[in-house]
Amino acid sequence: MSQPVDTQTSSEQQAKPKAKHWVYLLPLGLFAVLMVFFFFGLGLNPRLIPSPLIGQPTPVFSLPKLSNPEEMIQHTDFQGEVSLLNIWATWCTSCRQEHPVLMKIAQSKEVPIYGLYYKDVPALGIDWLQNYGDPYRDNAVDEDGKVGIEWGAYGTPETFLIDQNGIIRYKHVGPISWHDWETTLLPMITSLRNNNGV
Repeated sequence: MSQPVDTQTSSEQQAKPKAKHWVYLLPLGLFAVLMVFFFFGLGLNPRLIPSPLIGQPTPVFSLPKLSNPEEMIQHTDFQGEVSLLNIWATWCTSCRQEHPVLMKIAQSKEVPIYGLYYKDVPALGIDWLQNYGDPYRDNAVDEDGKVGIEWGAYGTPETFLIDQNGIIRYKHVGPISWHDWETTLLPMITSLRNNNGV
């Protein structure tokens, strides 16, 4: 007399080898997906990171001046004229690269530049400006970086163009080159000045 064949056991045994294939293919599939994200991420320009602050009033803040901690710089200081806010630090190598361009912009007297001295020791900033020159009308000391975060700073340097009504009009990520100044910032400044911030 023949024994009945256990079809459930044989089908389970056939399914197990198939499941093993998925275990080996899963990491390969995840790796392929990561490579696609990596490939497209390399094509993105980090300077084109959109800022939710464009078209918005400057964030409210009040910080001590680098030159005199007894005096304060406030968000209201940006009202009345077109200006730039440059976020910088002495530990920032790109800031060193950008500094001669800021000096040249300051010498042109086209626009006042304010500094947000970011996550750094005030004494080092004072020495740095004495050694390399000071392009800033004033510097606000943001030692803990909280104000920089409110401005949406990803790092240093970053520069914001602010119109005469205290509205942020443009954000530049990374060091400003002379080409950036001539082709982007200066035309925008001229337009804002001629159109009263509109």
